[in-house]
Order: sequence, then structure tokens, then C-alpha cells
Amino acid sequence: MSQILTNKFLTKHNTAPFSEIKTEDYVPAITEGIQLTRTEIDSIVSNPEKPTFENTIEALEFSGQILDRITSIFFNLNSAETSDEMQKIAQEVSPMLTELSNDITLNTALFEKIKSVYNQKDNLNLTTEQAMLLDKKYKNFSRNGALLADEKKARLREIDTELAKLKLTFGENVLAETNAYELHVTNEEDLKGLPEGTIEAARSLAKSNEKEGWIFTLDIPSYLPFVTYAENRELRKELSIAYGKKAFQNNEFDNQQNVLKIANLRHERANLLGYATHANFVLEERMAQNPEKVTAFLNDLLTKAKPAAEREFQQLTNFAKKLDNIDHLEKWDSSYYSEKLKQELFNLDDEKLKPYFKLENVQNGAFDIANKLFGLTFTEVFDIDKYHEDVHTFEVSDAEGNLVAIFYSDFFPRKGKRNGAWMTSFKPQYIKEGINERPHVSIVCNFTKPTETKPSLLTFNEVTTLFHEFGHALHGMLANTTYPSLSGTSVYWDFVELPSQVMENWCYEPEALALFAHHYETGEVIPQEFVNKIKESASFLEGIATLRQLSFGLLDMAFHGKNPSDIKDVKTFEKATMEDTALYPDVAENCMSVSFSHIFQGGYSSGYYSYKWAEVLDADAFAYFQEKGIFNKEVADKFKDNVLSQGGTDHPMTLYKKFRGQEPKPEALLKRAGLI
Repeated sequence: MSQILTNKFLTKHNTAPFSEIKTEDYVPAITEGIQLTRTEIDSIVSNPEKPTFENTIEALEFSGQILDRITSIFFNLNSAETSDEMQKIAQEVSPMLTELSNDITLNTALFEKIKSVYNQKDNLNLTTEQAMLLDKKYKNFSRNGALLADEKKARLREIDTELAKLKLTFGENVLAETNAYELHVTNEEDLKGLPEGTIEAARSLAKSNEKEGWIFTLDIPSYLPFVTYAENRELRKELSIAYGKKAFQNNEFDNQQNVLKIANLRHERANLLGYATHANFVLEERMAQNPEKVTAFLNDLLTKAKPAAEREFQQLTNFAKKLDNIDHLEKWDSSYYSEKLKQELFNLDDEKLKPYFKLENVQNGAFDIANKLFGLTFTEVFDIDKYHEDVHTFEVSDAEGNLVAIFYSDFFPRKGKRNGAWMTSFKPQYIKEGINERPHVSIVCNFTKPTETKPSLLTFNEVTTLFHEFGHALHGMLANTTYPSLSGTSVYWDFVELPSQVMENWCYEPEALALFAHHYETGEVIPQEFVNKIKESASFLEGIATLRQLSFGLLDMAFHGKNPSDIKDVKTFEKATMEDTALYPDVAENCMSVSFSHIFQGGYSSGYYSYKWAEVLDADAFAYFQEKGIFNKEVADKFKDNVLSQGGTDHPMTLYKKFRGQEPKPEALLKRAGLI
């Protein structure tokens, strides 16, 4: 255990010693880490000297670093490599960590010292970054109960402890329901339409479970190809309904009550702190500022996208009628007929494209693009410890050969890994005692595993997912700030998606595709006609896709932008909220809210709109690259120097304007989406 209780692991580049950490080490290590943090806080509070920026604000910023490293390892693995034991530990340590966090933010003596420094900020001659840190620390206390009376502080503690547990339970329930379901196919007829690779993966899964036939699951690499290609409509329906009723089955893993409890506790917490709603509380620290502005933004996009979405839906309906004499499209028809229509219009389907997108080539393509834009080199190394054999480790260096970051990639689904894709870090970047500590960054995805006969071949959608997460990773890797809490992706939540979404744009550019889109058997570069079709089809059914994203953003605001105590039934509420954005008939057995992990487990509550918000930024930003050349060094340097390296050291709009020379305009997005 002793090794995970230092901030300096005895490993290469101070990387996490995964293989040496036993599950039973976590609770004692976290307990001791909490104690060390308390000691550090006590020494700030008991310091007899007059409070200064250095002895109070900086000292607070660099406190708890050992605990942060231990918990980042633990919670990252609880998402990527969990077990029943890990989940039990998460339930045990989350209240302990919440209590520590509350003990710090509700510490009156500590807040008095912070306030004393804050009140003299105009005379302290602080840098922009120091001023931002001071502001952030003061607000972290004032916005989280430091100004409350004692009985209200006590209630705040209760709420935070309960929320920490509920969010964990929510996620565990979704994972349990995902793992509990399988579609076991024994009749080969039922596989009609499915790609070879999907069939092979399902066969190999059945084999490993010692069953005949083929097994399909709710993991995206299995689920998505099935509902996209399977001709058997009844089985598409079965799988689609199973996917939509995760945690909505009135069993031990049901999340309906958890959703209501989380929404109501968040509302009560916001009220306690003097805010009208949870959304008012959250958005005060966002570019969007308040719920009214977010709702207006979403509704404005809805007005522009809905006519296009309705036209597209009619087109899809007519197509299904003509092809298969289907009168009413259902949700399980959506991917299937969209794919068929796309093939008819563009003669382009994922199965034609996949041979050009071998996973290793796509990853190397992302590395090449980062090299051309930002001078980075990625070298795979085999002497850095990892938490699973699927993980690959890289040293990232700059043009001068200096170490920039350690990069981990983890690409395949497995039982202990939650669905989806995300970027995270095991160690942040910061500068202390003259040493620029470099970050350890990871991206986690769920792509199809290689089979006995084929490497991992990505759909085009998976290619953009990899680039998206890699954009987040660049934000983390290129960080160059003094303070860890302002470093990398520690930015306003509606700004954090800009680096990730802007990276996706290179996937559509012939010049970029030529670097990595090579046929895995022949080495042939992707034909220009395919590239043209990818570009042409980029805005295919974009109205429908926009409506879907807006429906999630509006649902998020409905739960968090008003008093949720009147919500008696999650499903009824969800259905009413999504009425304006609904195209397909409702499915009675399904409910999206109960597995909406982004807002009930992750950090996106009152923030789901930020995907669309950041699209406005990313379309505008990429338009600048297109204007000057997609590998233009001058534009890339401006993006690196003003956005990627700056983290949260200044207001996002200030950083964006330094890069772009102006505020973002929505026209680039509407044009790209084919909505104008």
C-alpha cells in the first residue's frame, strides 16, 4: 500500500503502478490520503501569518495531491475495469470523500482567510491565471455553502453525501442491466443483412459462453450493427426495446426513484445556496450564464432544424414504404432505413468504408495530424505499467524531443467497462517548484475487437469518436498552466467540447484521410469518390440528428431548470418534455432518463446543451482552418497557444477571441449541417 501513498511513484515517469495495487489497498490508502489532506488544511488554517495569496490560495491549491492521485486511479478503473468489489469500495469511499470536501468548503476559519485575500485582490498585482485561481477558490466556497448558517451547512452535507451514493448506484444499475441481457440467435436465417464481422464477433462470444449459435448484447459494437443491418424486424424490435428499458423494469436495478431523488436533492441544494434551480447554480459558471439563455439557444436551433427534420422523416417514411411496404416507422427502424437510404442516395455504407479504417491506422492518423498541427510525436512504449492487456501506452514528445505527456489508449469492450467513450487523466499537468509536471492522459472507447480473421475495423462514426476523444486528450496533453485545477480540460463545461469536436472535422478532409485511410489488405488509399461521398453524406439526416441532440438538452433543462417536486412519474414527464422533438411513436416499455448517465451520473447536469453550443464554436473555429489551410501552422499555433495550452486560466470567450479574432458566429454550423 505504501507506494500508492506517495505523490512520486517509483515508476518510469511517475506513472501509476497498476500491477502493484491490490483492490484491498484502496480503502486504507484513501483513508490515509484523507487524513494527510486534513493535516495540510489544518496547517493553512493555523498559520499565524497574515493570509496571503501564497500561504492561503496556493497552499490550498496544492493540498490533497496524494489523495487526488489515489482517487483518480480508483475512479478511472471503476469506470474502465470495475468489479463487484470495486463497486462496493466506491459506495464506501464516496461518502468519506464528500465529507472531506464539505469539511473543507464549510470550514469557516479557512473561508475567512480566503475572503481576506479575495477582498484585497485589486492590490495584489496578480497574473491573469492567479486572479482566476483566486476567483475560483472564493466562488468554490461561497457557491458551496461557506456563507450558510450552521443548520443549513449540516443539511448541505447530508444532501451531498446522499447525491454521491445515488449517482454511483445509478451507474451501477445501468451497467448491471447492460450486462444482464443477451439476444441468443440459433437460426442462421435471423442473421440476414448483418455484416460478416458482426456475425463473427457474435459467434465468438457464444463460443466463449459455451453456447451454440450467436450472441448479441447491449454493448454498442454488438447492438448498433444489429439494429442497423439485421433484416429481421422482430429481432431488431426486441433488441431495441431491451436497450431502451435498461433500469426501467421495476426490478432491483430500476432507476426511476433514483432519477427523482437526484433531481429533487439537486434542486433543494440549489435553493439552500440561494439559487432558483440547479440549472441557475450550474450555469452561473458557464459561458451560457443562465437557464433562459440555454433554453432560448436550444429552442432557436429547434425552430431552424425542425422543418428539415420533418422533411427528412417523411423522406425516410416514403422510402420504407416503397422498399418494404412499411406504413409506420418505429424506433427500431430508424438506423436500419437510414442506412438503406444512405446506401441508395450515396451508394455508401459502413461495410464499404470499414476496410479503410483499421483501428491502428486511424489511431496513427490522429497521431500524424497532431504532429503536423502541433509538432507532437507518439512513441509506443512497453515498460509502463497498465491496468489491462488491451491498454497501449505512449510517450508523447514535442519537436525538441521533450516529454509532453504519457498517453494511454483502451479501445475494446469488456465486462467491467461501462459503455461509451471518454477521456480522462491519471495525473494533471502543473508547475511546482520550477518543475513542469507533465500529464498522464487516457482515452477509453468501446470498438469491435479483432477476430480470428479480421483486425478491428471501425465504422466512420467510430472514426469520428476516436478523433473526438483524442481532441479532449490533446487539451489535456498540451496543458501548460501553473495550477492543476486550471489545467487541461478544467474549463467551463460548455467550452470543454470545443477541442474534441473541432478534431472531428479532419476526418472529412481528403488531405487528412490520405494519411490513414488505407485498405487493411491492399494498402490502397481510400478512393476519392468515397471521400466525396463521406463529405456529401456528412449532413445526411442532420435535421433528425440535431432534433435528437436537442431533445436530450431540453430534457436535461426540464429536470434541472425548474422545481422537479411535481414530477410524479419519470416516463410521463419525459414523454411530455420530448413531445416537440419527437418524430417516432413512443415505446411504452422504454424510458431514456433512467439510463441518461451523462446527466445523472456524469458531470453534464444542466450542461447537455454544451455539445450543440460547442458545435457553434467548432464549426466557426474549423472555418478559420479551412480558410488558411487545414494544416496551417499559424492557425494551429494560435489554437494551441490560446486554447489548448491555456486550460481554464482565462474566460473562454477571451481565449476564443484571442485565437479567432472575433466571437463565434452560428452561420458556419448551420451551413455545415445543411440547415441553411
